[in-house]
Amino acid sequence: MQRLWLIFAQTVTVALAVLFVLSTLKPEWLVRTPSIVALQQATSPTGPDSPSPGSYREAARAALPSVVHVYTTQEIKQQRHPLFNDPLFRHFFGERPDEPAQRNSGLGSGVIVSPNGYILTNFHVIESATDIQVALNDGKTYKAAVIGSDPESDLAILRIKAEGLPTTTFGQTENLRVGDVVLAIGNPFGVGQTVTMGIVSALGRSHLGINTFENFIQTDAAINPGNSGGALIDTQGHLVGINTAIYSRTGGSLGIGFAIPASSARSIMEQIISNGTVTRGWIGVEAQEITPELAESFNLPDTAGALIAGVMRRSPADIAGIRPGDVLLAVNGKPVKDPQVMLELIAALTPDDKVSFRLRRDKNVLELPVRIGKRPGTRSEKE
Repeated sequence: MQRLWLIFAQTVTVALAVLFVLSTLKPEWLVRTPSIVALQQATSPTGPDSPSPGSYREAARAALPSVVHVYTTQEIKQQRHPLFNDPLFRHFFGERPDEPAQRNSGLGSGVIVSPNGYILTNFHVIESATDIQVALNDGKTYKAAVIGSDPESDLAILRIKAEGLPTTTFGQTENLRVGDVVLAIGNPFGVGQTVTMGIVSALGRSHLGINTFENFIQTDAAINPGNSGGALIDTQGHLVGINTAIYSRTGGSLGIGFAIPASSARSIMEQIISNGTVTRGWIGVEAQEITPELAESFNLPDTAGALIAGVMRRSPADIAGIRPGDVLLAVNGKPVKDPQVMLELIAALTPDDKVSFRLRRDKNVLELPVRIGKRPGTRSEKE
């Protein structure tokens, strides 16, 4: 019996030794049974068209087809030297042909707002252009005509001869808040359609000196040359702004871009399409901001309001009795903080309406009724 146990012990010892050597030197010779591990698998596989958490692909997919590229050409006629008009010069040197006109090219973006070809863009994109070409998202190119423009808000309406076009959906701009995620779509530097992401950095930006009427959405979404006229959309793919300008020292994006609110752009667009121009109120005054020095000089209690620096003869303000040196405090019951606010309040009024203006003259506060006139159009407007 002891001999059997000795043989068994030796056999086990040799087997363990062999197993140890094999597992150390030749582990691949050993056949192992796979271990069973509990793994969790997604119930629905993610494919290329499935939404991903944190992705804005659906917003981009909804808006991209309605954003177009705008290519412009501007002819610049060369100035003829005055000597060429001198008879004595022509006698000795003969007639000189006119210099051929030079061509400048520009690019920008636009947004299709109706299936029958109306496109919203910036005025500065198409200003002075002699030829305008619009390239759609699908690669088709059309010649565009200018329906009308409003240089004071930097907006213009183009139209191409096409039907059944993909259009943008206007969002609720009044619901936009600082911190909301937005996407900018356009054709920066001409590289092709591009989507950039950022947030709303500020609302109601004005006093920038970009346009006459300013009420910009500020965003840090990358906006570069060529993005002008393109779409600023929310996370649902709805249009909330028209990309217009950037603050930059280098020409590229520095994280401060400005867009015209879609609600303002839509109102101006509808007026241009219906009437060919935009109608705004006007009274014919020149206003100036009240600085602390001016307030002290005029013995004013504070710097609120707009100082009337000049009044155009026979204008609505002149007829109503407004004088230089008056301080405009309110228009139709709405307080005037500065000349920019005054301009916007008056522009929003309907021509021929009679509206109450509150002014400070010397130490007295007056209420004067003013019949609103129509703001003269600029030469760049297409009547």
